[in-house]
Amino acid sequence: MKIALMDSGTGLLPAAAAVRRLRPDADLVLSTDPDGLPWGPRTPDDVTAHALAVARAAAALRPDALIVACNTASVHALPALRAALEPDIPVVGTVPAIKPAAAGGGPVAIWATPATTGSPYQQDLIARFAQGVEVTGVPCPGLADAVEQADDAAIDAAVAAAAQLTPRDIRAVVLGCTHYELVAERIRAALQQPGTPPLVLHGSAEAVAAQALRRIGAEPAPAAAPTGTLDVLLSGRPGSLPDEVLAYEEGRLLTGAVPAAPRTV
Repeated sequence: MKIALMDSGTGLLPAAAAVRRLRPDADLVLSTDPDGLPWGPRTPDDVTAHALAVARAAAALRPDALIVACNTASVHALPALRAALEPDIPVVGTVPAIKPAAAGGGPVAIWATPATTGSPYQQDLIARFAQGVEVTGVPCPGLADAVEQADDAAIDAAVAAAAQLTPRDIRAVVLGCTHYELVAERIRAALQQPGTPPLVLHGSAEAVAAQALRRIGAEPAPAAAPTGTLDVLLSGRPGSLPDEVLAYEEGRLLTGAVPAAPRTV
């Protein structure tokens, strides 16, 4: 079994780690775009072009499924990716977990990139899944970039700025960018109010990992032997994960994977 994941950078780590935990025996392909990141400020057509290039690089290694572990790429490029790869390779997109957050009642905050906050895409999800629930969109400028660089000071500053924009009475937070899941506990610490119930954070990694397994008819087997290999593609070139990933538990988990066997060209 081989599962590929794609993102501009380290935002794919949470979903990749979730797959690794569910199936330690699954081979992983991590396809990133260090030459083109960040994708957030790019036009939709430009995002689609970069996403297609990254996806095709992953597809060349013949995975059983591809996870688009990026909210921006899922918003702009998912139809093009599915048209290019399916039905040969099932494509699983990432959608902000607004539906389960709203199901728990409000108020709810959605932390996302400035481009996503207030976008028609996010507004449509709120209208479809959060009717009657108080929802606040919180733009988080600089947070994804800070996480990508594992810059602690910049992460703390971006989290603090977004926390100032977040209502104090929220009960749940949707992490609307895959990068944010890497610093979920820092976000929780910035938002948790004394004497209130524990804040619920809603990410997408576990759900997309489980969906990828369902799409290929595989069951979770967390007790399987940890024989899964790891391939890393950097803008289409074979490489390795950057040292910055070691700042995160998910990155440390993945770098402990069994090395992939050499490929013939």
